[in-house]
Amino acid sequence: MAVTQLAAPPAPPTPATKKSPTAAPLALVLRKVGTLLITLFFASLIVFFSRFVLPGDPARFLLRGRSPKPEALAEITMQFGLDKPPIEQYFTWIGGILHGDWGRSLTYRQSVSDVLLTRLPVTLELVALAAVFITGLGLIAGMLASLNKGGWDRFILITVTAAGAIPPFVAAIALTALFAVQLGWFPSFGSGDEGPSRLWHLTLPALALGVTFIAFMARVTRSSMNEQLTREHVEVATSRGLTRSSVVFRHVLRNALGPILTVSGVLIAGLLVSSAIVEQTFGLTGIGQLLVQSIDRLDFAVVQAIVMIIVTAFVLANTVVDLIQPLIDPRIAAGTESR
Repeated sequence: MAVTQLAAPPAPPTPATKKSPTAAPLALVLRKVGTLLITLFFASLIVFFSRFVLPGDPARFLLRGRSPKPEALAEITMQFGLDKPPIEQYFTWIGGILHGDWGRSLTYRQSVSDVLLTRLPVTLELVALAAVFITGLGLIAGMLASLNKGGWDRFILITVTAAGAIPPFVAAIALTALFAVQLGWFPSFGSGDEGPSRLWHLTLPALALGVTFIAFMARVTRSSMNEQLTREHVEVATSRGLTRSSVVFRHVLRNALGPILTVSGVLIAGLLVSSAIVEQTFGLTGIGQLLVQSIDRLDFAVVQAIVMIIVTAFVLANTVVDLIQPLIDPRIAAGTESR
């Protein structure tokens, strides 16, 4: 009699290891922060060692071309650590930055940190006000062009294209001639005092600084919204009887914010760099004007500090944008988890 062997029941499937709901966002944050630190490290190398690319002896640059005695030259070389190997100078410099010491300014004969603290607020307020103009006017112009096809769209597109071709110094001259000289509405020179006076003095510089970026923001907003208006979910929302404003803000603008945010991160660096031209034109005592003066006077410590601040602001802004985008667009978060 044949013995029938019963097959053993299949083993229950091993439950897949479930990731913690916070694992993917935490991994994303750690990866972005790691990338930020690596980028800043390599940027610091470029910023510091670019000084050695200049021909000649750095100590003689510090003496503005004078011909000192050998004893004085040796004393200056030792005082600023120029007699040490370049790699040792770099670690001394980066170690000081980590402790809040950016070195000593040769022009102002004081700490670079003190020099920057007196100039940085003006630049930050200028950039912040320009960012408000860029965000407000750029978004409004782009939305109007996207939602009003025909004459309005063509008019706005032509206007922002023309505005995007205007350099900041030309915009500064035109705005000063019209609103400061002809109409007398705004001051044309100086930073003003703290409070409303500072805001009043920075209005024209902020507009001059932001005019090119307003045009850029408007074009990106228009293009991104036009793409979303053709999507199926927008048609479904419209067919369900939702109001136009609800469809625009909940289904079109929200999904169009991804490219807009990406552009915003790039604009931060553009504003900081362009501020030098605007500050020179309007006589603002910011770090942009300080950068131009320090390059002209070969004040290496100040130049290196300002360049590092600009690079850090640019990298930090893009990192923040990368972290915010998954919160705005769930599709990005889903793609992040799946990788």
